[in-house]
Amino acid sequence: MRVVQNEQMTIGEVDISKINFDYKSRDDIPKILKGLQFIYTHVELRTAIFELLESQVAPTVSKSNGRPGMALWTILVCGVIRLDLNCDYDRLHELVNHHNTIREMLGHGAFDDVSYHFQTLKDNVSLLTPELLDRINQLIVQAGHGLVKKKAAEALRGRCDSFVLETNVHFPTDINLLWDAMRKVISLTAQWCDDLGMSDWRQNAYNLNHVKRLMRTAQNKKRSKAKAPEQVQKNEALIVQAHQHYLSVAQAYLDKARQTLVLIEAQALADVFDQVRKVEIEGFMVHADRQIDQVRRRVILGETIPHGEKVFSIFQPHTEWISKGKAGVAVELGVKVCIVEDQYQFILHHQVMQQQTDDQVTLEMVAQARKRFPHLNACSFDKGFHSPANQIALKEQLELVVLPRKGKLSKQAQAQEQAPDFVKARRAHSAVESAINGLEVHGLDVCRDHGIEGFKRYVALAVVARNIHRIGAIVWQQEIEREQRESKYADRDTTYKLAA
Repeated sequence: MRVVQNEQMTIGEVDISKINFDYKSRDDIPKILKGLQFIYTHVELRTAIFELLESQVAPTVSKSNGRPGMALWTILVCGVIRLDLNCDYDRLHELVNHHNTIREMLGHGAFDDVSYHFQTLKDNVSLLTPELLDRINQLIVQAGHGLVKKKAAEALRGRCDSFVLETNVHFPTDINLLWDAMRKVISLTAQWCDDLGMSDWRQNAYNLNHVKRLMRTAQNKKRSKAKAPEQVQKNEALIVQAHQHYLSVAQAYLDKARQTLVLIEAQALADVFDQVRKVEIEGFMVHADRQIDQVRRRVILGETIPHGEKVFSIFQPHTEWISKGKAGVAVELGVKVCIVEDQYQFILHHQVMQQQTDDQVTLEMVAQARKRFPHLNACSFDKGFHSPANQIALKEQLELVVLPRKGKLSKQAQAQEQAPDFVKARRAHSAVESAINGLEVHGLDVCRDHGIEGFKRYVALAVVARNIHRIGAIVWQQEIEREQRESKYADRDTTYKLAA
């Protein structure tokens, strides 16, 4: 059984619309809560979001039968707070159980001792899908446009750019990726044997240390700074010898693990859980085989491994090696994300760019943004989004296309890029960096979730949280200005009253 929000208030509970904030606070929490309060107190917006949550969160599970689950409003609030504060589930667990104002936003009173478990938070926030969050974001942006008094027919001007959201991985080398795979193969196989009462891997702690020592030895052999030809040649031979020893031991443990799986399977796998265990171990074996092959080819045979064959994390296989040419940042490990921001600093649309470059997503970004917000009639880009085909196609969709060309310009291209509207929009384009920085500060510096689906959900939730924070900041400033006006006119002897 799951409800959107509990209708019956408890003793000591404060109505969400009546939650008070300290307007002298400079922390992030009050502003994001102010944005959530705005959503809750505007009935039409709240109703639309609640209907989406009720229809899209676990749609196959009955909302009226079974044990009570976390309220859908609570799930949304927890997800937004987690991303906006750029915190992990440990800090979220502490906040939702002990932060008074956050608990009021969740619908708990002073005498309500309801607490949330760590795993409950993790499981429920994961129910929010990227598709659902995208639809919620559209509603929030439309409400934000109403808040800034955007006219219905007023055109939107977009700014499009991309950035790298890093995955939570260590710097990859082929030998430490082999170590990652081997430690999972050994530890998972040993745990399974222990559960079955088999003694095949009773020395698994020694086995792990054995492999790790050889990996460290292979790493250290490459650190010599000798320049004499004889010593260099000697060191190269030692490097090959260390890697050969490392690979032979890893292969021996891998073969032993395969034999163990055969023995376990001969006893008949008891249930689905055993099948899952077997598939998981075999998956790490595939990674180990690939890394053994690549280390042998690179170090012993002297080959160059093609970039397309490389994997940069066995735990986050969607991780890409991205070199954007930034000063002081040689390489970033993650996946690129593209966003479109409007002139009111709301993020209209985003896309996760798996194995894609900027010029490959240009048309799709504009098309999808216009599908959601038809009044978008101008958009600016940087040179990375340029291609001759993009220049032609964008002019059919937008009234003003600000897409600088690469290389030497023709006279016609020079005339276009020197036009007043083009120059004005190009100068304003750099403001999108502020939106990217805001996203990175509020969640999108490193993705804390696992898998590509978790990555997409993380990005979508960060965009929703950022737009809600933007609404909260606008309302916050309006409230401060209202207090200042009231203070200014408080002593005047007049019948004039400030509009509510």
